[in-house]
Amino acid sequence: MSIKQTDLITSILGSSKIIAVVGLSSKTSRPSHGVAAYMQAHGYRIIPVNPREAGNVILGEYCYPDLITAAAEHRIDIVDCFRNAADIPPIVEEAIQIAAPYLWMQSGIVNEAAAARAEAAGIKVVMDRCIKIEHLYQH
Repeated sequence: MSIKQTDLITSILGSSKIIAVVGLSSKTSRPSHGVAAYMQAHGYRIIPVNPREAGNVILGEYCYPDLITAAAEHRIDIVDCFRNAADIPPIVEEAIQIAAPYLWMQSGIVNEAAAARAEAAGIKVVMDRCIKIEHLYQH
């Protein structure tokens, strides 16, 4: 990882408090749940976003169907994506609409075109990195 990318991650984790986790599952065996629970335990507010789970409570937080609905009630610092790479473009469009400062694509998720679209709109992007592992590395 480049120094620039490391500095960006340090900045994001240090300045952010609220993470919208797109694709957060209520199933405790899913990586999204474990990562979100870890970040929550380390002082971050988790806002679940998952249309299949909308209206349910995950990790003690109400789950929203999309970022637009979530952002109507919460400030969102990081949009953390647990979705397939092909599903990222519409998430980017919502992130742009809510003026999210950061977009984070978890390990294994790479969508260069979506990242470029987000960056062109002023959103800083981290791609193919696990936010939990990066937080562990920082602390």
